[in-house]
Amino acid sequence: VTIKEGFPQVYVGDDVTLICNHKGGSKPTKWIIDGTQQSHLNYSIILLTAVTPKNNGAYECEQGGPKSDPFTLTVLELEPHAQLSPSVGGAVMTKGEGRNLVLQADDDLKDWACFVLRGVSRFALGVNVNEKMKRAVIFAELKGAERATFWCKKKKTEHRSNAVTLKMTELMVMLVPPAVPVLQGEPVALRCVVWGGPKLENAVFYKDKIEIMNSPEGTYTITNATQHDVGNYSCHATYRFSHISAGAAQKEGDSDAQELKVIGGPPAAVLSVSTKSLQCSCPRCPADCTSYHWYHTLFNDPHSHRRLSENHQSITLEEEGLYSCRFDCGKGFSRFSDSYSYKGTHTPIYMLF
Repeated sequence: VTIKEGFPQVYVGDDVTLICNHKGGSKPTKWIIDGTQQSHLNYSIILLTAVTPKNNGAYECEQGGPKSDPFTLTVLELEPHAQLSPSVGGAVMTKGEGRNLVLQADDDLKDWACFVLRGVSRFALGVNVNEKMKRAVIFAELKGAERATFWCKKKKTEHRSNAVTLKMTELMVMLVPPAVPVLQGEPVALRCVVWGGPKLENAVFYKDKIEIMNSPEGTYTITNATQHDVGNYSCHATYRFSHISAGAAQKEGDSDAQELKVIGGPPAAVLSVSTKSLQCSCPRCPADCTSYHWYHTLFNDPHSHRRLSENHQSITLEEEGLYSCRFDCGKGFSRFSDSYSYKGTHTPIYMLF
């Protein structure tokens, strides 16, 4: 049993592909997890989406011969070292489309390499580093695959970014969930989008094929995600290409269904505020989360996120912008705290992101 992504560590929220590869082995494949045969799994590949510690265990397989050695899956309830995210858009793309993914890390991005898994084939990707802006960009394409997982890794280390999975649709109408896992208690917006940018007149949203909402704006917002929100979502759009012709005919169409998973995620750092200073704490963090990392982001550029030199529990605010912190836990990090907005000598505003 091998993990096709080749992750040195698996973090909560990752998509993981396990493959049973016995030379000369035949299908069907038997999978055994923690000693129990899984009757519903009979293919040579298992795709585990948005993994949590509930997926931990010893995975073995058989293909008409001896049983494989066990592969032990251990999911860390931490965030990885670097952040990879789409510059625009969510998890779904039309066939032939491409999208920029932005990589941000605390250290020199020239030392990072990026990869994609399409099906069971892994490829290296070109990385365009912008040293001045402290970010790197990779161009994400599906190249005919139904889904692909993208991630980056620092050379000669086990440090890596989160993984971003993008999925392909051949339909005009798309239900677009976020490209990263949804965390419990956080808001999430599901968008009903039509290729080509016509005027949307109405969108009907469905969960597990049951109608849940009508929206002329084309967005279904969950303000506080819970396990109750887990399911397969789709939408039906009514639209006109009125920007091409004033008398354009009304059209309608359905999207593919998209899975929404809600996970607990790693523990989050917490900011507390006093006059011109911030303190960082993490009540739910394990005992080995001992060092502090502070970050500053410009108001007008969310990708300008940079690490500050301070490494104590509290910092004094000087420069305008958004401040956040997280804890270093060795093999990974806590979640970032909410951002604190500091506007110089004016009254600061507490902002949630």
